[in-house]
Amino acid sequence: MSIALFTLGGTIAMAGHGGAGVVARLTGADLTAAVPGLADLGVPLEVRDTHAVPSAHLTFPQLLAVVGAASSAVAAGAEGVVVTQGTDTLEETAYLADLVWSHEAPLVFTGAMRNPTLAGADGPANLLAAARVAAAPEARGLGTLVVFNDEIHAPRWVRKTHSTSTATFASLNAGPLGHVIEGRVRVLTTPPRHAPLPVPAAAQGGDTPRVALYTVSLDDDGVLLDGLADTHQGLVVAGFGVGHVPGTLAPVLGALAERVPVVLTSRSGSGSVLRHTYGAVGSETDLRRRGLIDGGLLDPYKARVLLRLLLAGGADREAVTAAFARHG
Repeated sequence: MSIALFTLGGTIAMAGHGGAGVVARLTGADLTAAVPGLADLGVPLEVRDTHAVPSAHLTFPQLLAVVGAASSAVAAGAEGVVVTQGTDTLEETAYLADLVWSHEAPLVFTGAMRNPTLAGADGPANLLAAARVAAAPEARGLGTLVVFNDEIHAPRWVRKTHSTSTATFASLNAGPLGHVIEGRVRVLTTPPRHAPLPVPAAAQGGDTPRVALYTVSLDDDGVLLDGLADTHQGLVVAGFGVGHVPGTLAPVLGALAERVPVVLTSRSGSGSVLRHTYGAVGSETDLRRRGLIDGGLLDPYKARVLLRLLLAGGADREAVTAAFARHG
């Protein structure tokens, strides 16, 4: 038995200095060699270096390829998988992986906020904690997980909440699922899991539908949405509060919803959009009447991941609505 480790670059793998800052140079072997206690885990790590790029450069096809390779590793006998990457997109990549992960073995994402050239670099501790979770019987059946700062998070809820803090990842709606305490994995709550979505051939081949994310702001006239339905196959709207937009924007979104799926979410950072509490023009009730799809508790970034995966699989409006009712 073993743990498969896939390294995708990011701050956790940066060392040395280029002309404008740190550059990615560390291999998976370098990473594991720098982690005190990893050799005492009792389970060997099989290291596979892939896509050594900043996480801002990662694509849907690349991540789905990593998930496919992780699935093959589990089928070959790995009892868990760890993926290291940059933190910029980790909340989205982990959620994409969770939507399609079909194994009892945990798939654990982690990274670092302080690179190895800095005092107090957090990469080694995060990697050790992630490996412990990947090897823990308590983590089986939990799907994909994010382990950071000795906390265990569900990708559906976790958010990067601070640009530099080592405690940046938090699940504002639900809290962490558990912790790593003195090397022991403690799972405090088990969220319900949905059946995994199929991985569309289009998404694997790079022909992923284009889904826009639009954040509503004060006195917004929606002019940036002109022509969007001609270039994109879907739209996620990050509205005010519980799902509101300026009255002038409501008919614009309604017209778009007649042509492409438009999902309504909140820009607030936590909490759900409502369904039928307010009734003014531009309210959640009005927008749903105009054809917008309720995003529920999903934040705008997770909603975009889900919508893009659904559209890549050929889901129609009814199927998209049903999927958001389940996942949101």
